[in-house]
Amino acid sequence: MNKGIGFIGLGHLGFPLAVNLMQAGYALRVYNRTASKAEPLVAQGAQRMDQPADTVTTGGIVMSIVWDDASLESVVTSPGFLERLGENGLHISMTTVSPEMAQKLADKHAQHGSTYIEAPIFGRPEAVAAKQLLVPFAGLQEGKDRAKPLLEAMGAQGIFDFGEEVGAATLVKLVGNFLIGSAAYSMWEAVGVAKKNGVDPKAMLNMLTSTLFSAPIYKSYGNLVTEGTTLSFEKAIPMKDLGLLKKTAQPVDAPTPVSDLLYDLMEKA
Repeated sequence: MNKGIGFIGLGHLGFPLAVNLMQAGYALRVYNRTASKAEPLVAQGAQRMDQPADTVTTGGIVMSIVWDDASLESVVTSPGFLERLGENGLHISMTTVSPEMAQKLADKHAQHGSTYIEAPIFGRPEAVAAKQLLVPFAGLQEGKDRAKPLLEAMGAQGIFDFGEEVGAATLVKLVGNFLIGSAAYSMWEAVGVAKKNGVDPKAMLNMLTSTLFSAPIYKSYGNLVTEGTTLSFEKAIPMKDLGLLKKTAQPVDAPTPVSDLLYDLMEKA
């Protein structure tokens, strides 16, 4: 049995990630705001904790995947969290936040002698189960070396290093989510036009996704749409992620006409 680690956040991604870690032999101390979500893991041997700081051991490792900037900051600044993590502690954050927040939290960790590694994940719950996640990560090299085996155990098929400057991997995740949202909406629109004109959308997408658009995203979302799955923007990409991309672009005067359009469509939806 490997040394125990802390795990915070048991939502639709966090829960199967924790399951993968336990199956790989890691003992988990888990915390979730809705405590009942931890019960299936407790039945498998995990320890349920009452506060985020309770998952932490000095010099140990804690992983987290919560919803947004505010929820992640509330974890990090919760009573005793950073103090207990302390010297040589490692926090692997998989939450999609703003690069600005990631940098802010990395600085807070450094002030207590611990390391913050950002490792936002690409993949839906079924990709977690299949261990086909893609993970960009950034932070101090020593921390990334410690994080990598855990990321592999939780289901990372590919891990991509974006250097030591925290914020870089988060930006990659925001850009990736923007591209996913763009592709998902394009699939929905294309299928609608084909159907209205009497063209078999499944045959159309089989041709296009096996030739010109043979990318996993086009294939997966194309299948969802042609099978009649109700595809909302929120299923493809959270609206808050698109907002974060727009916010990150503004200070550097990067134009975002497509993001602006998608954001407007999401608001109307």
